[in-house]
Amino acid sequence: MTTLEQDRSEVSLAADRALSGLDRCDSCGAQAYVRVTLNDSELLFCGHHAKKHEDKLRPLADSWHDETACLVDAR
Repeated sequence: MTTLEQDRSEVSLAADRALSGLDRCDSCGAQAYVRVTLNDSELLFCGHHAKKHEDKLRPLADSWHDETACLVDAR
């Protein structure tokens, strides 16, 4: 496996894993609930910043991993 292939497989693996409390929004540092992969890069966003940038980023994104449903209060 070449280094480029290895790098791409690592990005794929990262895109598949669930987000945790250690994942922080790249814009404000809050807990991240959305992961966007774009050109072999990863961006993490809280729900607020994901919504703010979604119109521009979603058409360009390779993947959009959204866990904001976890924020809904199930009463």
